[in-house]
Amino acid sequence: MVERSFAQLLSRTDVFTDRHVGPDAASIARMLESVGYDSLEALVEATVPADIYRRPDQPLNLPAAESEARMLQEAAALADANPVFRTYLGMGYSPCVLPGVIRRNILENPGWYTQYTPYQAEISQGRLEALLNFQTMVCDLTGMELSNASLLDEGTAAAEAMHLCHQTSKGKRNVFYVADHCHPQTVAVVQTRAEPLDIEVRVTSLADVTFDDTVFGILVQYPTTEGAIYDYTGLCAEAHDHNAMVVVAADLLSLTMLRPPGEVGADIAVGNTQRFGVPLGFGGPHAAYFATRLQHKRQLPGRLIGVSVDANGRPALRMALQTREQHIRRARATSNICTSQVLLAVMASMYAVYHGPEGLRRIAHRVHGLTRLLDAAATTLGFEVAHKDYFDTLKLTADAGRVDAVFARAADAQIELRRLAPDAFGVSLDEAVNEADFQALVAVLAGDAAFDLDALSGGLGVEPGWDTGLSRTSEYLTHETFNSYHSEHEMLRYMRRLESRDLSLTSSMIPLGSCTMKLNATAEMLPITLPGFSDLHPFSPPERAVGYHTLITELEALLAEITGLPKVSLQPNAGSQGEYSGLLAIRGYHLSRGDTGRNVCLIPSSAHGTNPASAVMAGMKVVVVKCDDLGNIDLDDLRAKAEKHGDALGALMVTYPSTHGVFEETIRTICQVVHDFGGQVYMDGANMNAQVGLCRPGDFGVDVLHLNLHKTFCIPHGGGGPGVGPIAAAEHLAPYVPGHPMVDGLGEGGAVAAAPWGSAGILPISWMYIRMMGERGLRHASEVAILNANYLAARLRGHYDILYTGAQGTVAHEFILDLRPLKKSSGVTVTDVAKRLMDFGFHAPTMSWPVAGTLMVEPTESETLDELDRFAEALLIIRDEIRAIERGEMTYDDSPLHHAPHTAEVVTADAWDRAYSREQAAYPAGYLREHKFWPRVGRVDDAHGDRNLVCTCPPLEAYAGD
Repeated sequence: MVERSFAQLLSRTDVFTDRHVGPDAASIARMLESVGYDSLEALVEATVPADIYRRPDQPLNLPAAESEARMLQEAAALADANPVFRTYLGMGYSPCVLPGVIRRNILENPGWYTQYTPYQAEISQGRLEALLNFQTMVCDLTGMELSNASLLDEGTAAAEAMHLCHQTSKGKRNVFYVADHCHPQTVAVVQTRAEPLDIEVRVTSLADVTFDDTVFGILVQYPTTEGAIYDYTGLCAEAHDHNAMVVVAADLLSLTMLRPPGEVGADIAVGNTQRFGVPLGFGGPHAAYFATRLQHKRQLPGRLIGVSVDANGRPALRMALQTREQHIRRARATSNICTSQVLLAVMASMYAVYHGPEGLRRIAHRVHGLTRLLDAAATTLGFEVAHKDYFDTLKLTADAGRVDAVFARAADAQIELRRLAPDAFGVSLDEAVNEADFQALVAVLAGDAAFDLDALSGGLGVEPGWDTGLSRTSEYLTHETFNSYHSEHEMLRYMRRLESRDLSLTSSMIPLGSCTMKLNATAEMLPITLPGFSDLHPFSPPERAVGYHTLITELEALLAEITGLPKVSLQPNAGSQGEYSGLLAIRGYHLSRGDTGRNVCLIPSSAHGTNPASAVMAGMKVVVVKCDDLGNIDLDDLRAKAEKHGDALGALMVTYPSTHGVFEETIRTICQVVHDFGGQVYMDGANMNAQVGLCRPGDFGVDVLHLNLHKTFCIPHGGGGPGVGPIAAAEHLAPYVPGHPMVDGLGEGGAVAAAPWGSAGILPISWMYIRMMGERGLRHASEVAILNANYLAARLRGHYDILYTGAQGTVAHEFILDLRPLKKSSGVTVTDVAKRLMDFGFHAPTMSWPVAGTLMVEPTESETLDELDRFAEALLIIRDEIRAIERGEMTYDDSPLHHAPHTAEVVTADAWDRAYSREQAAYPAGYLREHKFWPRVGRVDDAHGDRNLVCTCPPLEAYAGD
């Protein structure tokens, strides 16, 4: 019998780090032998520059690791500290009923939340169909011709709409009206976006709007933030007479009953789909929508899903018009948006599929009917209803003393109302209101007064309570998809069919460089559906969100310690928004010192495409800095550019480790050069996965950075969103981080997201991850991320060229395979290799970025040695197939690479006239006999899709034989 000490007996056996990090000790030893190092520490010391490396005896001041069970208990306690009152606050956020079949099979299903952005269309057909449903739903309800596949939130969508209007005017006009009846958070985000671009935002009543040759557009709310409904037909006509555009921020559910914006003449419709089955989540994540006329298709922000054909002539879905993507257009991009809200857009689209047009109409009529009944009750009780026409929101007025009494009773009844003025308050109803809720609400209004709801409801009738000219008469959601899956059984099967067409982390590793597709542990995910986290309104008062504020404060402190930068803002709800927020903080700092001319942003040629797009949005002029032959920033060119621009130098944007997959040895010098000329250093934190615990950006000269919580800190990618991109800033930049009109004390900067803490609903994921890993676990994860990359590079070296390495011949957490020589020797392109990997059950690495004709590979620390070996085997077999072409044994046109990917339909067809066998096509590696993921369609014809743009659901006959 083995004797153990009492301390040993008390030690945990459920160490989370061992669950998160793929390779065990034996695997690590084998891998180290392959790369030629005796220890992890020796490998890391050879990889991370000595002047920034934190040795193991310099640990971060982070809590010790906790077990999954303990952290789930702590998360539950924090959720319980957020009492969920019955909220009627409105302002664009509504409690809703998430159908259980969607919750279990989408929101809580890793087959949906661990997918990557659908750049590889052939293995993304299910998600693309769900997003096409989303676009169709939005187009139908708004009466527009074109919709994107979601944006970050309503405020962002409105700001993007303003930008499109400004572009359309060719920048010759600079005034944008915002009606003072819009939601305050939307107004704030628009104002933030406008200021660096020298756009004058005039917030005013509609009565004071005057169109002239300086005005390029106007934003109105439908219904307004106080609930009023206005007919904007005349406004649209007047705006168009003066060559201005009209943006309508519209409640999507109301459009089942109200004339849609497209029918009253609006140019753009924006809004939030949150009330279509997406939890409140203290403000997010929620999928916003952006719909417009077809003529604006090439200025549309975000992503557009289109219908094309595959190599076999079958309909196939894809992301259309990708030339708008930031990594191609860079400083000329129409937007810096890189993350949308795919998972939430999928949920909203499934909500519409499940309920169908009649179900949505019933929900809307019930909400409106209850609002009319509340109107009758309030009027009977002596309150004045401010607006005659409304959908779900009433503004009620009375003397201030009586309103105070209402709020006192509401607090006792655990009901939240919106205070509009001392003598006015708002009440917004929703689909989740039941009879008991409604009676409690009326009781709060009544106090001691008697009322008879049955008597009041008898004379209301069934017709909407507004002028018939506002009523919708056009049909919507007529496509068969929205009229076929209303039983749970059929809905379940539909979602499962779509899920089976998408490759996710449930099937295999997704080795995308710079995108860090790592484990999203179940224990990290579980807390987000606790009611105290999922059902809280973003504008609930602090005393009812103590648990959230505790978690947020702790997470900010953890990230501050990890980065070495003391001020953290969690408001940016995507990496692109983090970039923008960091640059705005730099801008605010310079302006506060009177440096109004510091508007030059130096950006290395290897930078993420969102970097220059964000800089332009922040009012900066982009100047590109060269990289040398080793992929490092050219110090001589940096010095020359910094000196040339001198007093105009505002910032340098640098990615570290670099986008070429190496730790640049001169990073301290780079930062010092910028500081010497009065600039600030912004770091793109997309590659933080190689740094946590090993070095701290704040220690080597970075002034502000953004983090991708959906990469390094385990929030899942969700098929292309949600993301969270918080910024960490040095003390001197702290005052200039984002603020918010509904919350005091966040920062002096403008709001960059509609909710004060952005996508707060998923912050528990990163908090759980850091707490369960602890300081030692986080450091170990970074070490193994570097080991896994170097192991794969060692296995592939000699078969493929590794484009860049560090000073000691190692790579960081990712590396670049150079396929350009293979194109010369065989005709095989990087696209061919990417598509052929699908036949092996793998998603391609990042393709042709940051260098055209290459693959950037990032295995992450979560993948086991077995999985790494399977991926290496796939690439080595593909290399042998290329050699067969090089030797003349097969032509490129007849090769499996040229025809990849191979669908089950093609492989099992009666006819087979290929120069290779069916087995080589479908089962090129032995491990595929155990599990085979079949691409749903053959290679998609991108050019056909762009020439023949179809961005709503085509007739089902197009899928005949599907």
